[in-house]
Amino acid sequence: MKAWHFLRNDGKLRDGSQPPKVGETLIYDGKLEMCKSGLHASIKPLDALRYAPGDIICRVNLGGVIIKADDKLLGSERTILWQYNAEPVLRHFARQCALDVIHLWQAPDVVIQYLKTGDESLRVAAWDAASDWAAARDAARAAAWDAAWAAAWDAARAAASDWVAARDAARAAARVAARDAQNRRLYKYLMKGRP
Repeated sequence: MKAWHFLRNDGKLRDGSQPPKVGETLIYDGKLEMCKSGLHASIKPLDALRYAPGDIICRVNLGGVIIKADDKLLGSERTILWQYNAEPVLRHFARQCALDVIHLWQAPDVVIQYLKTGDESLRVAAWDAASDWAAARDAARAAAWDAAWAAAWDAARAAASDWVAARDAARAAARVAARDAQNRRLYKYLMKGRP
């Protein structure tokens, strides 16, 4: 089964051991236990990214005994089909995801410019500008929240149960759709960058 797996930046496995060469199969002959023992990978690249100890992406074939969980797989055999340092691809992906939601806040121009161009000379300035903006936003939000909370609580409580259920369902559907779109985007970027 084809899947995704990340290596540390030094090209080693999470435990510090050397992975087999591309095309060679690593075999685990102990007891398979999710998150504890065996050879892990994920079907979706975004899921694999959650567990990444570094930027080296591997397209792998997982074989032998395979156990499936929600966002990962566990197998007794894993063969690296190809691999490369995906740091530039991952940075590009992260910037594109940020641009997807840039309309939700009044981003400083330097932040927008960095996200659109990836110009590393702008990264520190963009980070500082975003941090300053976030601090001001948080202070204003806290003051507004305190003032509005007492007035809105009683009225909101009466209508909350129906509204909360509808809101949660809509949010869940939106999250799934956004995650699927991000997975497709990351898959495309990783495949385009492969050796």
